[in-house]
Amino acid sequence: MDIYHPSKSAVDNAKNGVQLLSNLMIPSLSVSDALGTVTSAGQSVQVRINGRVASVDQVRNLLPSSIKRVEWIENPGLRYNGANTVLNFIVANPTVGGSLMLYATQALNMAWGQYNPSVKFNFEHSQIEIGGGYKLTENLKTHRDYKETFTYPDGRQLIRDERSLGGRIDNSIGNAWATYNYIKPDTTVIVVDVRGFFKPTNKTTYYGLMSNNIEVTDVLLTEVNGDKGSRPALSAYWEQHLSKQQMFVVDFKTQYYMGRTFSDYIEQMPETYEYLANIHTGIKDRNQLYAIEADYIKNWRSSRLTAGASYTANRNKSIYENLGGAVFHQRQDRVYFFAEYFQRVNKFTFTAGLGAQYTEFFFRETGLESHSWNLRPQAAITYSLNQRNQFRLNFESWQSTPSLAETNPTAQQIDGFQWRVGNPGIKTSNSYMLTLRYNFQIPRVYGQFGMRAYMSPNAITPVLMWEDEKLITTYENSSGLQNISLFLAPQIEVVPDWLTVSGYLQWRAERMRGTGYNLTNDAWSGSASMQLRHWGFTLSAQYTRAQRDLWGEKISWGEDFNFIDLTYNWKQWAFSVGCLLPFGRYDQGSVSLSKWNTNERHMRTDFRIPYIGINYNLQWGHQKRKANKRINVGGDTDQSTAGGR
Repeated sequence: MDIYHPSKSAVDNAKNGVQLLSNLMIPSLSVSDALGTVTSAGQSVQVRINGRVASVDQVRNLLPSSIKRVEWIENPGLRYNGANTVLNFIVANPTVGGSLMLYATQALNMAWGQYNPSVKFNFEHSQIEIGGGYKLTENLKTHRDYKETFTYPDGRQLIRDERSLGGRIDNSIGNAWATYNYIKPDTTVIVVDVRGFFKPTNKTTYYGLMSNNIEVTDVLLTEVNGDKGSRPALSAYWEQHLSKQQMFVVDFKTQYYMGRTFSDYIEQMPETYEYLANIHTGIKDRNQLYAIEADYIKNWRSSRLTAGASYTANRNKSIYENLGGAVFHQRQDRVYFFAEYFQRVNKFTFTAGLGAQYTEFFFRETGLESHSWNLRPQAAITYSLNQRNQFRLNFESWQSTPSLAETNPTAQQIDGFQWRVGNPGIKTSNSYMLTLRYNFQIPRVYGQFGMRAYMSPNAITPVLMWEDEKLITTYENSSGLQNISLFLAPQIEVVPDWLTVSGYLQWRAERMRGTGYNLTNDAWSGSASMQLRHWGFTLSAQYTRAQRDLWGEKISWGEDFNFIDLTYNWKQWAFSVGCLLPFGRYDQGSVSLSKWNTNERHMRTDFRIPYIGINYNLQWGHQKRKANKRINVGGDTDQSTAGGR
């Protein structure tokens, strides 16, 4: 891992954990306090606080002065359950007293904002934390550019073109948590955590005028996709230190999902509003998760052995409202064993591990079942030439189990002739990645250069096929994806303690093969950040070009985004003004390359979002030695997905 110790300037110019992380300017990391996002090269980052998986809201509620260091792990080991990257905040815990944190950001021209309160109380070996958050997103104006061509097996073509008539996004999310910690360093650590996640509305609505090359009259199009629901969860952690630097660690988690996913596809004549297509899908989920992991850890002077086992059980029940209340049950069971050994020898460190995962699926209504064993090898070598130059070679592997939507055999109608149906016979897929990195440090410049090779020989991907006049989307274990990428991530201190710039630049070439296709893609992606600090002011700006990913027969990308922010710190307060998307326009979309369906979709917004923010933190008490949660059992409840174009 890379270790970052916050400087006095970074702490003084931050009023919460996300602001402090932004001030560290870690190369390849994109941080937005206003959006509440932390990503690396366009991929998700697993955030932890003292080793415990956490949300960005919880990081925002950290007091900067309590953060002793930040651990940045780009190739996590086997015990991190296949995370892309891990960011771990090591936080000291007060012996007495506590803290209070309040945060709010509000847009000036629309219903968009984020609000987070939290409070902590400490007494002797115990700590209680209560907090929550709410992200408001209502009626954000948007539009979609969409053109597609369908090719039938006999060569006939149907070309559909949409002219946008507007749309809206509603995506408000709330969460709350309460945590109890018992911390007796080098003896016992107990953590009990109760949390709830609530999504009152997550809906995207599009209106358009659709034409095609066969019909003379254009038709009115309405398309709605969304979901809503809640996810209460309970977790418990126990760490017991034994003699001779040994310890036994257990983590348990249970989660319940109650929700509904829906989609509506409507075609109407412009003048009479006569329905040409009127398709509605509604799926209620009542899904459960139970997971437990137990690890044994033995430390020596220059080495460490970790061995563990975990069991994860998903119990899924889906009720199809549009099929007269038809019920679908799915059972998933995963058992995982692993051992990992670490050794330090002079300027070298070596890590090697092997894991094995058994996966079982059972579908009650059809009686179908699936079983598979998968190995998960892992290895890493680090050579430190000196304090300023370091080389790392990492090999890692992981498994991806099929989702509920990918395995559910219940057919869903998407539009007038498109359908989607899961494949209960697909197997857990394997992924392998080899990464070589060179970390360097010269006066005022710190950075990383590297290359990465990735392959997934049996990746789970969509596949399209015609059955009579219906175009069916189902899923398969493809012939695999391979890609190679080069990346450069520098951080430059232009003016010491004043001006810092950082960035991430990546070029990637990839190849994807499956039933009836063999596709290639290459693209640039990256981000650039600037931060100017002085006299209590911090001026930040960032531009991000999302990674273009080839998966199956589709190239898709996330958010091309930019923002600018000015923050002033005064005593326990921080005041911010800024703007999301001050330059250019938002773009998120995909391009389909299937021989049966080629299309290009762009979801755009022309809005500029000026906002103001306020942050207040108050702390009391003395700091003591940290306590670090060492494992987190993996897994989350599954969720159905209603079909959509």
